[in-house]
Amino acid sequence: QVQVVESGGGLVQAGGSLRLSCAASRTIYSRDAMDWYRQAPGKQRELVAFITSDGSTSVASSVLGRFTISRDNAKNMVYLQMNSLKPEDTAVYYCHYRGIWPSVGIDFWGQGTQVTVST
Repeated sequence: QVQVVESGGGLVQAGGSLRLSCAASRTIYSRDAMDWYRQAPGKQRELVAFITSDGSTSVASSVLGRFTISRDNAKNMVYLQMNSLKPEDTAVYYCHYRGIWPSVGIDFWGQGTQVTVST
């Protein structure tokens, strides 16, 4: 079992910044990835960004140039630096831990952290 815990959400004005953190209690895969998803009210959960254990990253086009994902493998931590926030970024942000190899279909979610961007 892996516990995943997010922190760092809050209320911020449009144009502001927040840094989300995600802590995984341990890693269990030889190669893995940690993702940030978000879900706004009435909308489907969407992938915002991911980073693999060897440092490959990807961010959604909607946040490209504003959000940056990073990782500290020694601490089992992943971060999401969010700049130039917009009201449409308001959502619950979830951290997700999954295996790339071996791929056994067992993954873990955090409980989410609320991000609210006001106009």
